Amino acid sequence: MQPVTIYTSPLCGYCHAAKRLLNSKDVVFDEIDVMMNPEMRQEMMRRANGRHTVPQIFIGDVHVGGFDDIAALDRNGKLDPLLAG
Repeated sequence: MQPVTIYTSPLCGYCHAAKRLLNSKDVVFDEIDVMMNPEMRQEMMRRANGRHTVPQIFIGDVHVGGFDDIAALDRNGKLDPLLAG
């Protein structure tokens, strides 16, 4: 299974939805809260090509995007193979 990193904020509904989706697939992920951590927000923006909204999700070295992006991958049957590597 590929390592998964998700940059979040505690007040973000889309972040909670993304984590629910990953949890429903029994995916273990590293969560990085960027709300009070400007250094981590800068890291997220660098890795996500300037995107500043949360969540930003990475599977391995692949930048998936936000919740809508990961949900679309799941609907299209592409999330499980990406997670598997």
